[in-house]
Amino acid sequence: METKHINLLLVEDDDVDAEAIQRAFIRQRIANPFTVVANGIEALKCLRGEDGYERLARPFMILLDINMPKMNGIEFLQTLRKDPDLSSSIVFILTTSNRDEDKMATYREHIAGYLLKSRAGADFLQLIEMLDAYWRVVELPPEH
Repeated sequence: METKHINLLLVEDDDVDAEAIQRAFIRQRIANPFTVVANGIEALKCLRGEDGYERLARPFMILLDINMPKMNGIEFLQTLRKDPDLSSSIVFILTTSNRDEDKMATYREHIAGYLLKSRAGADFLQLIEMLDAYWRVVELPPEH
């Protein structure tokens, strides 16, 4: 099967969680490039190539935490979906929040999936494998 080069944008304010997520990808031998930013404002700058951030090349996938300072994940999603250049972005939520309200709010913004960080260990590795399979099988939106 053809390997697709997908850039990953991890929007995560907890350095320990960000490092653990990156290590999990490495353990699964997934070597896609990672860009890590701490909140929704930095993520938008990275996606748009603003304020000294190099624009993240397509195709990309966003792994988004919900609970962050400055601009949380739901606010980021709402802004992302209103931007014609970014509205087709593929976003997976990766969070500790198991609140139904957060799940509904993010699915209303057309996320690809809602994944709980609490599934550490073998379950979490299965989630990483699922993400790897997703971008290998699914056709991603073209650059416009």
